[in-house]
Amino acid sequence: MGATGCAIGLFLFPFVAAVWMAVLLLWLLDISNNTAMEPYRAFIADRLPPSQVGKGFLAQSFFTGLGITLANVSLFVFQSLIVGGTAAGIPYWVFGSFMLGSVFSIGTVLVSVISTPELPPTPSEMAELQRKKEAGNAAVSTFKEIWEAIVEMPVQLRKLALVYLFQWYAMNCYWQYVALTVSDSVFGSTDTHSPEYAEAVGWTGLVNGAYNIVTACVAFALVALARRFGAKYVHMAALLCATVGLLIFPHITDRYLLFLPIIGLGIAWASIMGVPYIMAVRMVPSSRYGVYMGVINMMIVIPMLIQTLTFGAVYNLLGGVPGNAIMFAGVLLGLAAIAMLWIKEPPIVKDMDEVLVTVPDSLAREA
Repeated sequence: MGATGCAIGLFLFPFVAAVWMAVLLLWLLDISNNTAMEPYRAFIADRLPPSQVGKGFLAQSFFTGLGITLANVSLFVFQSLIVGGTAAGIPYWVFGSFMLGSVFSIGTVLVSVISTPELPPTPSEMAELQRKKEAGNAAVSTFKEIWEAIVEMPVQLRKLALVYLFQWYAMNCYWQYVALTVSDSVFGSTDTHSPEYAEAVGWTGLVNGAYNIVTACVAFALVALARRFGAKYVHMAALLCATVGLLIFPHITDRYLLFLPIIGLGIAWASIMGVPYIMAVRMVPSSRYGVYMGVINMMIVIPMLIQTLTFGAVYNLLGGVPGNAIMFAGVLLGLAAIAMLWIKEPPIVKDMDEVLVTVPDSLAREA
C-alpha cells in the first residue's frame, strides 16, 4: 500500500498546476514512503537471529545509499540525455526522473513482497490478535496500542528521541538548502530561475550521490565498529564527522572540492539509517517490534514537520543565507552527538550457543 501511494504520487507530481496540489502530493509521498519503509525495519528484526540484526539494519543502510546514489546520478545523466521542456519551463528530464521513480517504487517493493514470506504469528500471538479483534474496533485498538507503547516507552528510547529531534531537523535543513548553497557559493547565483541554478541542481545531484556512495561503502564497516566499541559511540563519532563536513561545506568555491567535506555526511547517513536501530531493538521486547518501529518513525516525521513549520523564522535569523542553513544543520548534528552521551546503551550478553542476544529494559524490569 505504501509503495503504491509513492508510485501514484511520483507519477502525478510533475503535472501539478497549483501549490495546494503540490502540498497534497508531498504529504501523500511522505505518508506513503513511511508506510512502506517502517515495516521493513520490523521485518528485519523479525526475520533475523539476534546476532545478525545489526548486519541487517546496516545492509538496509547500504542499499538505501546505493539507491539514492543511482537516483542522484540519474539527475545529472538525464540532463544530458533528455533535452527540451514544457511551455511552463519544466525540463522534460524532470518528468523522466519522476516516472522512473514511480516504476522503481512499486517494482522493488513487489520483489520483496513476492519473494520473501512473512513469518506467521505463533498460536499465542494469534490468540492475542483474535482477543483484540473481538474486543472492539480494529482502528481504535491500533491507536490504543500505539498510545500504550508511547506511555510505556523505555527511558533510553525516550532519550534516543532527543537525538532524533536534532538529527532529522538537521537533515531536513540540508536537503532543503544544499542546492541553493551550491548555487550561491560555487556558481554565484541564488536566482532559482537562472541557468546557474539549474547547473547547480545537477551538480548537487552528484554531490548527494557521492555521500550516498560513502554510505554504501562504510555501512558494513559500522557493524564491526559497533560490535567492538558500542553502537552509541559509533553513532556519536559518525555525527561528529557530519558536523565537521557541513561546517566546511558552504565555504568551498570549487565544485570538485565539495566532494571532500560531504564524506562526513555520508558516514553519518550510514549510521543514521542503521546504528540507532541496533540500540532500539535491544530496548523493547521482540513482541512489540512492529509498534515501536512505528513510534520510532514518529520520531523521524515529527522533527521534520517541526522543521517545516519553524525554519522559515530561523532562516531569517540566519540572515537568509543558504550556507548558514547548512552550517546550522551541522551544529544540530553536533548536538545530536552530544545527546548520545546521555543514553545508556543496553548490555550485550552471549548465550550458551555464543549467539549475541540482548536484554530489553522492559524485560529486565519484569524479571
